[in-house]
Amino acid sequence: MSEILFRCSSIGKLMTEPKTKEEGPLSVGAKTYIRQLAAQEIFGVDFEVSSKQMEKGILVEPESIALLNRVRGLSLVKNTERKSNGFFTGEADLFDKPRKRGHDTKSSWSAATFPILPIDCEDKLYEWQMRGYMALWDADEWEVNYCLVNTPEHLIGFEPVSMHFFDHIPEHQRLTTWMVKREADKEAAIFKKVKQAREYFLQVVTDFDDAHPLEVFMELEEAQS
Repeated sequence: MSEILFRCSSIGKLMTEPKTKEEGPLSVGAKTYIRQLAAQEIFGVDFEVSSKQMEKGILVEPESIALLNRVRGLSLVKNTERKSNGFFTGEADLFDKPRKRGHDTKSSWSAATFPILPIDCEDKLYEWQMRGYMALWDADEWEVNYCLVNTPEHLIGFEPVSMHFFDHIPEHQRLTTWMVKREADKEAAIFKKVKQAREYFLQVVTDFDDAHPLEVFMELEEAQS
């Protein structure tokens, strides 16, 4: 089995710190997540689930990129390249090569979920994801850009329409940005944690095989025949 490549979006789940020494280098939450990844590998099934919030993000991504470009005076285009460094992999939203700055766009579900200040954007999971992108693209900084754009009508359901249509609000008020700057020590911590996660992943796969031996199944078949 080739060594697993973790997605940048999953790095934050690995980086949670153990609460006790007994947990070892990986937290209980990180181990639970790795076991889920192992189950996906074993059964060949992707456990990703969809939601109307995720669907909106996919559908309105072009509008959010356009909003970012207009407000900031940029001309960025959607990135379609997936990169890997042998440890983790990612497909960033936007990359400004001359400035060595990346951009991640996040389309808020409604006015109620839109962060109005940068402090409201701060999220450890997203921070580690951006650090993964910075390592892959050799960027100095990465922005998380929350965009407030109209929700497709078929997704709104029974919520007030006023929470989902924003054309009457000035565009500069519909973009909130949080900047993450590259830090060598935190980047090194990612590589260390990925190595530990890989070791545990292989252990889980081995433990699964040990817990489901073919010989026991064949003995049961023979006993029932």
